[in-house]
Amino acid sequence: MLWRDTGFVLATRRHGENALIVDLLTREHGRHAGLARGGHLGTIACEMLRAHAARFLDDPGRLAGLTSAAALVGAALPEREPHGDVFTSFARLIEALDSAVDWPAQYVRWEHDLLSALGFGLDLSRCAVSGATAGLAYVSPRTGRAVSRTSGLPYHDRLLPLPEFLWRNTPADEAELDLGMTLTGHFLVHHVFAPQGRTLPAARMRLAERMREAAVAATIGG
Repeated sequence: MLWRDTGFVLATRRHGENALIVDLLTREHGRHAGLARGGHLGTIACEMLRAHAARFLDDPGRLAGLTSAAALVGAALPEREPHGDVFTSFARLIEALDSAVDWPAQYVRWEHDLLSALGFGLDLSRCAVSGATAGLAYVSPRTGRAVSRTSGLPYHDRLLPLPEFLWRNTPADEAELDLGMTLTGHFLVHHVFAPQGRTLPAARMRLAERMREAAVAATIGG
């Protein structure tokens, strides 16, 4: 079957001396892997339109964000299933990385959207206990539903902190970004990777550690 599509290269690895196995996220055909020069996986011919990673080589943070997102999509998305929502959100994330404006918060929101696309969306619209839409402060680690500060206070040690920027779209500081990565990471691990006997991609763990270190540094500096 011959088809043509637009996509992002998520990863490449050598296959023999003269070929590459290329992992793609395409707009219409989802995630596809194939050989760039023939073979049983299917032949892929690629024409580069924009070299996104090359523009981030002098910015380790943004490069880490791009690498983490590509690794998550490559590991979590089923192959050959169309996911236009993931393609669109991935494109928006790259635009945020390109602009370098508020990209860490956009990255955390992107992981939140990825969970939704995979069928494990978080309900951050109202308190699961009282129905309140204000004062949300926690998330149930089991259901992924928000809990208000008042309702969750008696058992807050069993809940995950909910950073305000994720439900109110407010600016995020380093501490909130760290909390956001912890929150989305919990559900990625327990709902996406652990059921398959896998762990988070190493690139994602490195990005989380980078954000955690930034939060600690900001606390010390403050």
